[in-house]
Order: sequence, then C-alpha cells, then structure tokens
Amino acid sequence: MISSKHLLLFALLILLTISSFFLSLLSGSVDLSFNQLLGELVQPQNDLPGQVLRELRIPRALAAFTTGGLLALAGVIMQVLLRNPLADPYILGISGGAAVGALSAILLGLGGWWLSNAAFAGALLSVVLVFGIANKFGRWSVTRLLLTGVVISAGWGAIINILLTTSSTNNVQSMLFWLMGDLSQSRVGYGHLALLLAGIGAGMAVSRSLNVLIRGELLATSLGVNVEAMRLLLYLSASLLTATAVTIAGSVGFVGLVVPHMLRLLGARDHRILLPCSVLLGGSFLVFADALARTIIAPQQLPVGVVTAIIGVPSFLLILRSTIKR
Repeated sequence: MISSKHLLLFALLILLTISSFFLSLLSGSVDLSFNQLLGELVQPQNDLPGQVLRELRIPRALAAFTTGGLLALAGVIMQVLLRNPLADPYILGISGGAAVGALSAILLGLGGWWLSNAAFAGALLSVVLVFGIANKFGRWSVTRLLLTGVVISAGWGAIINILLTTSSTNNVQSMLFWLMGDLSQSRVGYGHLALLLAGIGAGMAVSRSLNVLIRGELLATSLGVNVEAMRLLLYLSASLLTATAVTIAGSVGFVGLVVPHMLRLLGARDHRILLPCSVLLGGSFLVFADALARTIIAPQQLPVGVVTAIIGVPSFLLILRSTIKR
C-alpha cells in the first residue's frame, strides 16, 4: 500500500522535474524570458529564440533527463545485485569499455554516429568480458563478479591513459570532455526513451523480488525467488541501461550512487517507490547540473560530469554522516 508520504514525495519530484526543465530552457547565452518561453512552447515561431529552443535547449534537456534517469535506475539495480551501498553503474567496468571505444573513434577523427556506436560497442564488450570471466570457472557469485569488474576497469584505465598520452593536442580536449561527461552534442531518440520506460516497467514488475533479494540470497530463496535468474536479469539490465547512458553523454559520475541513497533517506525503501522516484530525481538532477554547466563560466561551458562531482561529493558525505547517526 502506497502511503501519503510516498505520494507527497512523488508529487514533489514531479514538480522538481518540471522546474528543472524550465530552468534548463531559460538558461543559455540567448536571453529568454518566462513569457517568451511559454509563447514559444504554445505557438512556435521561426525567430532566433524559437530555433534555439527547438534545436538546442529542448533536445539537450531531454538528453540530460534521459541520461540521469538511466544512471539512477542502473544504480538502484547495481546496489541490489551487489548488495553494496557503494555500488554505482560504473563499478563493473562498463564506462571504461565505452570510453576506450569512444576515444578510439575520436583518435581516428570520427564523430556523430560512429562515436556513439563505438562507445556502445566498447560497453557491450566490457559486459561480455566481465560476465564471461566471472562465469568461466563454474557458478558465478557476487564477489567474483565484483572483483572481475574491478580488474577489467583497471585494464580499461590503462588503455585510456595510453590513448590520451599518444593523442595529438587537438584530440585531447575532446577526449577529456567525453571522459568527464558532456551533453553539448547529445541527442536522444525514441529508442532511448523507450528503454527508460521499459526499465521502469520491468523494475516495477520484479520490485517485490528486489525488496526480498536486497535482504539476502538465503531469505530470497526461501521465499521462492529464483536467485540465479534474478541476478542474471539484474546484471544484463543494469549493463544495458549504463551502456546506453554512457553512449549519450559520456561518463557522468555520482548520479547512480547518490540518488538512490538520498531517496532511501527520504523513506523510499520499497522498490515500487524507489525505482520511479530514482528516475525522476536522477533525471532532474542532471538537467539542473547541465544548466549550471552552461552558465557558471558562460560563454564557456563546463563538462556536466564536473558539476555532478562538485555537487555529488558533499552530498554523499552528508548522506553518509546522516546514515552513521541513524
């Protein structure tokens, strides 16, 4: 049964999401008043503000929200899968594989479609390597999966350093922006939005099993949960969500780590509440962060991953302090 407290939290997150979109659409080098924004949304014009909204700000805000929602959803799943509060979407080396693919494309002078698909291919390669090695010597366990992911991440890190040190000066800045998370060229399609909705729907369908599994495999097994099948489903789902998010915006940190913890402190421990709320908070958080990244040192732009780190580090320390007090 959903309590009034949970309904209030859900309503506040919807208001936060709407506010974040308005802030993002109003922020930028082209001044736009609130009345002008409403006018352009109700009756689009072919003037400069209308073109900026349709071609730049709206696609970028949608990309930020989708990326944040995917990362937050993947973070919840990873924390259940590994039963580790420090787990985040990148812990199993997916971002490292995507980074190697993307940096290789930049090094070859490729962009656009090639860059996105190279990043996605690298992420999938990392998924196959981690799961294949962890499963090679018989029945795989959470500990073996985690250790394999850490080792693969270290390997990808070494390759990334080689690519950075052997690249020309012109390519290094593009590489660093991608590694720190960048939404300046990001666009999302119907497939990305469909994946986000499918992730929420699938998570809600197994939310009762997630509530049990996070308390331990023995309890989950005794209550009739097929733990092996559930772990495989969670791993593949989190990997696909993370790979897609990294393909859109690069390596944006702290969203998948901080957002689930923040919501749990607010009382959203039931995964029927936690999953949709994580998508709303993660998406709106990244939309806010991207708006700040575009305005802090305007007309220059910061990588959005820098802003999420600046906000995420103190936020996580406050969450940790509050958890210790409890």
